[in-house]
Amino acid sequence: MSTRTLVSPAALRSPRGKALYWLVFGVVLVLFLLAFVFPLYWAVTGAMKSPVELARTPPSVVPETWFPETFWQAWQELDLGRYFLNTLIVAGGAVLVQLAVCVPAAYALSKLRPVLGNVILGLMLATLMLPASALLVPTYMTIADVPLFGVNLLNNPAGIWLPAAASAFNIYLLKRFFDEIPGELLEAARMDGAGPVRVLISIVLPISRPILAVVSIVALVTAWKDFIWPLLVFSDPNEQTLSVALERVAPDTALNVLTAGLVLASIPMILVFLVFQRQILAGLTAGSLKG
Repeated sequence: MSTRTLVSPAALRSPRGKALYWLVFGVVLVLFLLAFVFPLYWAVTGAMKSPVELARTPPSVVPETWFPETFWQAWQELDLGRYFLNTLIVAGGAVLVQLAVCVPAAYALSKLRPVLGNVILGLMLATLMLPASALLVPTYMTIADVPLFGVNLLNNPAGIWLPAAASAFNIYLLKRFFDEIPGELLEAARMDGAGPVRVLISIVLPISRPILAVVSIVALVTAWKDFIWPLLVFSDPNEQTLSVALERVAPDTALNVLTAGLVLASIPMILVFLVFQRQILAGLTAGSLKG
């Protein structure tokens, strides 16, 4: 059975159809470039303008005088090396802790079938309906005095890691992927004497590399760009992340230097996407396994 489309293949093969197709394709491509590439171009060129030119109205599209040394100036004046390290520790730890919690939770809900597992999953997904602002106060009070342990995690990376550990969205993504793993494959491993943990480590995790990459990248980007929660957790300037530190120094920093700092802060996440875009697409589109 042929697939029905808005435009028939015969119409697309005609000269008029081909011209119309490439016209629409070109317009859409230009619009996407303007929407996604132009803001990046504007930030990079804005950082290389003088403060006077950057504040001018109307703005200049191309800098009249180029100042590429602004990036090095921003790195030194804003002490970005310290804040890059802080952010890397916070984001990297958030990824590891989240994987350590979400992977076993999703595996248990998908393959171990606990009692009331669907109810537990439903309650997890219900937390996605809550606005993030509604959770700030109770989460802050919990971090300031961790129940049972009486530990204060303010100005500590663990104050970021622990609240991010159980992500309902990532647990759901992982569970959906684990649901597609054939039960016969896991049953064969159990017949060979493998326990649940061994099955998870030796069978499930190697198969699940695409979705693990997606979950890791989502967790990394979320922790890297987060602002409100790190602002509450890190009151010590020496422990702050990039997003918090740049906002703190903004009033006393030249606009072009601040823009250069913002560009430098965004480069790692752009590189992550460019390097791992295939893994992201593979993980998001993976829905079945071929035997």
